[in-house]
Amino acid sequence: MMKQEKTIIKIKDLQRHYKTGQVIVKALNGVSFEIKKGEFIAIMGASGSGKTTMLRILGLIDKPTKGEYTINNLNVIDLPEQERTYYRLTQLGYVFQDYALINEMDASENVYILSLMEGKSKKESILTSKQALQKVGLGDKLNRIPDQLSGGEKQRVAVARAIAKKPKILFADEPCANLDTHTSKQVLEVFRTLNKKFGQTIVMVTHEPWHTKYVSRIIKLSDGLIISDKKRRG
Repeated sequence: MMKQEKTIIKIKDLQRHYKTGQVIVKALNGVSFEIKKGEFIAIMGASGSGKTTMLRILGLIDKPTKGEYTINNLNVIDLPEQERTYYRLTQLGYVFQDYALINEMDASENVYILSLMEGKSKKESILTSKQALQKVGLGDKLNRIPDQLSGGEKQRVAVARAIAKKPKILFADEPCANLDTHTSKQVLEVFRTLNKKFGQTIVMVTHEPWHTKYVSRIIKLSDGLIISDKKRRG
């Protein structure tokens, strides 16, 4: 009998409405699904479909208008703001499309600064940073500043920063939007290695159909609703 993976995320009837003047925009209009530990999921859809809104809520950056959201059976929606912030910073990882690196810091410093801010020792933070950069294939470029790195290498530093704290879930918002096809493949290979070799749960927003060959499941949104939710073979 095959081992059943543990459900890490549960979403039920998630809604997010915005008011623009007198108009109510239903960015999410009743979305329900579950994510199991170790899945690599692509959230797709046209502009305005609700995929970025979805990722912001999953990443505890935004709150839903209505609905249920639990991570490992913890109701993260109703956590006090300070506890939500702490949970987001210590348990979740983020990769954005613009890298968000500090130009005056080298790759290692860009990764370990968050550990220092969490109160860890500099020695521990540096070791964790080195391990994370080795995982993304940048063990030989620890001392390079962003201006000395290619676009793909900058994004891999951003990935290393996100995984250094060993997050329960890694969220990626259009991580290849600013990269060419060749460089995008390199970054996506890093995601696939993290998922396959280290069991990292990943939720990635993308609009590129060819990116889906790297993931295990595809959720498609349209007008704030799920129109397709399929596991990918292979």
